[in-house]
Amino acid sequence: MSMGAYDEEEHERRERKNSEVDASFDDERSEYDGTVEYEGSDSAEELLDQFKEMQS
Repeated sequence: MSMGAYDEEEHERRERKNSEVDASFDDERSEYDGTVEYEGSDSAEELLDQFKEMQS
């Protein structure tokens, strides 16, 4: 077979490989405990107003 020629068996092998689903990985969400701190003097209302301005 020459380079670049169509190989039906290879095509079928790749199709089988691509159609399989690997569900062996852990798909559960992790829970984290801790605190979040930030520096800033803006109130929640000011931050919401700024967010609304960015949305429009």
